[in-house]
Formats: sequence, C-alpha cells, structure tokens
Amino acid sequence: MTAPAEANRHRFSLAVDAMGGDRAPESVLDGLALAAERHPGASILLVGDEARLRPLLDARPAAARLCTLRHAPDAIPGDMKPTQALRLRNSSMRMAIDAVAQGEASAVVSAGNTGALMALAKIVIKTMPEISRPALAAITPSARGDVVMLDLGANVACDARNLVEFAIMGDAFARAVLGLPAPTLGLLNVGSEELKGDDRVKEAAEVLKLQPGLAFHGFVEGHDIAAGTVDVVVTDGFTGNVALKTGEGALKLMRDLLRQVFTSSIPARAGYLLARPALDRLREWMDPRRYNGAILLGLNGVVVKSHGGTDATGFAHAVDVAMDMVTHGFTHTIRDGLARLAEARVATD
Repeated sequence: MTAPAEANRHRFSLAVDAMGGDRAPESVLDGLALAAERHPGASILLVGDEARLRPLLDARPAAARLCTLRHAPDAIPGDMKPTQALRLRNSSMRMAIDAVAQGEASAVVSAGNTGALMALAKIVIKTMPEISRPALAAITPSARGDVVMLDLGANVACDARNLVEFAIMGDAFARAVLGLPAPTLGLLNVGSEELKGDDRVKEAAEVLKLQPGLAFHGFVEGHDIAAGTVDVVVTDGFTGNVALKTGEGALKLMRDLLRQVFTSSIPARAGYLLARPALDRLREWMDPRRYNGAILLGLNGVVVKSHGGTDATGFAHAVDVAMDMVTHGFTHTIRDGLARLAEARVATD
C-alpha cells in the first residue's frame, strides 16, 4: 500500500496530547504553530482541556488552522505510575492513543509521562503480530550526519530474535525519517571482529547477513556511534540507554568546556568573537532540540515521545518525525521487512 493511500484512510494525520509535558499546553501549541509552517496540509486532532486550549488556539491562528479540538477532562501527571494511568480512560494521552488505535489518526505525539505512554501504547495500539517486543528509537548526531539508535530502554534484556527485529525496524525508520535509500546497519558489540561478543549478537549477525535488502555492516563499537560508521546502531535497551546518556553527557561537557575556554581571559573573549560564526554553527548542530522525538517502534501505529521539558522548537521537531513516518508509510515498510524475514526463515528450514 502506498503512503498516500494510507494517509487517506485516516481523518487526522496526527493526534496530539496537548496536556503532556512540563510546559504544556503552551509549549505544545507553540510547537504546532511552528510545525504548521512546514506541514500546512496536516490535520491534527488536539486532545486536552477545552477551556484551557480554546483561548490559546485563538491566539495562535497558524496552529488553529490545523487543529480539531477534542475535550479530555483528565491529564496524566509526570509522576503517575503506568498502572494508574491505564485506569484513567478520559485522559488526554489515552484519548489521543485511542484515536490511533481506532484508525482515526495515523500517529500520536505526546510530551507526557514516558512510562504511561509506553504502557498505554502497547496495550491500546498493540504490538504488530510479527514483532516480539517494541523498541524505543531516537536520532543522535555523528561526524557523518544523523544516526538512528535502538533500543534505548524499552527492553533491558534481548535475545537474537529481538535484535534482528530491531534492525528491520531501524532500517525502516532511517528510510522514512532520514530519507536514506539504503541505510547501513551495525550491531553494537565489544569489538568489530566476528569472534567478539556473546551468542546473542553472533546469532543475530548471522541472520542479518542473509537478509535481502538490508545493508548489514557487521559489528560496531561505542566510538563508531559518534564517528557515524553506520546509519543505524542496534543493541539491547540496557546498553543503548547507557550509550545514549553517555553521549548526551559528552556533548554537554563539550559545551561547558568551550564556554569556560572562551570566558577565561580577555584574549579568549576576543578569540570567541572571531570564532563566533563557526561556533554558532556548532551550537546549532549540537542543539538537543534537533533530535527531540523518541519513537516506539513495532506497534500498529506511530507513537512519538517528545521530551517533557522541551520548548516549542523541540516539540515541532517531534511533530516533524511523526509526519515523516506517516508520509512514508512507515508501518507498511516494517511489515514488508518482516515478511522478507519470514520468507528467509522458511527457506532455511
């Protein structure tokens, strides 16, 4: 099925949880106003407290043009346990997820409680029949451009089958969001040699080598993430989360050190003025808002998690990610990849 046909089956491109996030609903609506410039043809189901949202929408005509408002009397706070969130059936997050599960919207975007979003999405939208576990993916910067990483915490322990499925989902994601016709994939390991690693990664590597249409590079190490050796880095949730947080810490350290260096003396301040154009480009490249929007892959619908503390620019980037996935028929690309995997398994049995 083509992407336009998929889009026509839904009334709304996106369902947006207006009440999720530290600065909601203002930051959500400001983000939608920015996104309206890039996606003028989008149709958005905005779910939340109508009394609060209506005047905010009236003050943001660009966002208002895209949005249809649906009242939700409840909101899920950031500290609510997922088990409690599951019982709150009239929350803005639950009603936005319901819209995707019922085929009314193609994707959901929320900056709300991560645990609640993951629990609700898995139970309400459900995992694809061919997927044993969904995975959390995100985009990170590298020396060669953007890199997709997964899993980033949804599955602490994984077997070889999980890793193979993550690779197929990561390939589809890189095609849809990064626009890569043939993204290269690597399994994160303790070494690049074929003899390195445990049985899980070795078994997964043997399967991935035989997959038609996948550009499997082989094993990669931690330094390969920042180097951009491959376009998609596949690992278990425990390792992926540690690697992601380590990378975020390194970027923050770099920014702090640069600030210290250029404020340490008068000559250093003068040097900053000369280097400012290049430093501004570096700051833009390292801006975490550009990489806002983690994605729960492997569900019967698109689910994008925006960082709870992001501003309008960051939320707009999360909307961009969701729109790219909808436009490119992301779920169908995953199903095609899984079908090829199933055919390959039958051929080798």
